[in-house]
Amino acid sequence: MAEFSLPKNSVVKKGVKHASTSGGKRLKSFKVYRYDPDSGENPRYDTFELDLDETGPMVLDALIKMKGEQDSSLTFRRSCREGICGSCSMNIDGKNGLACTTAIEDCKGEVQITPLPHMDVIKDLVPDFTHFYAQYSSIKPWLQTVTPPPSGKERLQSPEDRSKLDGLYECILCACCSTSCPSYWWNADKFLGPAILLQAYRWLADSRDEMTGERLDELEDPFRLYRCHTIMNCANACPKGLNPAKAIAEIKKMEAERIV
Repeated sequence: MAEFSLPKNSVVKKGVKHASTSGGKRLKSFKVYRYDPDSGENPRYDTFELDLDETGPMVLDALIKMKGEQDSSLTFRRSCREGICGSCSMNIDGKNGLACTTAIEDCKGEVQITPLPHMDVIKDLVPDFTHFYAQYSSIKPWLQTVTPPPSGKERLQSPEDRSKLDGLYECILCACCSTSCPSYWWNADKFLGPAILLQAYRWLADSRDEMTGERLDELEDPFRLYRCHTIMNCANACPKGLNPAKAIAEIKKMEAERIV
């Protein structure tokens, strides 16, 4: 039997415990991943104890309270606090999601919070999205046309054509789906992943776009598209309730129909 172990500088160690000083009875512990590459130290788990009677209802509220009252060096992304921007995506109790829409009461026992898996960590709960955004840029996520629009008019769609974009345009590029996909873990250098392929299909499904053939040519590759094995982790992880696997299946169908 083969045995594997992490390098010594990668082993996650036990960190600092920040106890609550409120004297309240409804205390909750949060085990938070901490890592600062500039320090040269190993990553660690710090424990933060909060009084739920003095904390907002969401995991993001807890993180803001930790940073504001217990350790100002705690680092994470956040912006809208409404599940729209995707900034606060992270792994909470083993499942990718948005801290701003994950209720503390839905987390049983001690809450473990780590960065999104598979991505390099810039600091603490902040992953490096550079490669993810480069993949997004590669699909040319904008309307591409050849014919000019009607003079002085917009490019219109029928209600039926517009409805084909439902379940696609709502993607907020939080990367929860892609970083929950084993195929993306193994082949992220070539496989575009669920989020980017869902975005690619959003333009393939748009009746106003006139570059369908060129878009399909770019996607027809053993790795860029066909590394998807319908594991369905993406649909399970999406905080917006979207189904990237279905979008990927539609792209594969379009590719197959070109050959027939």
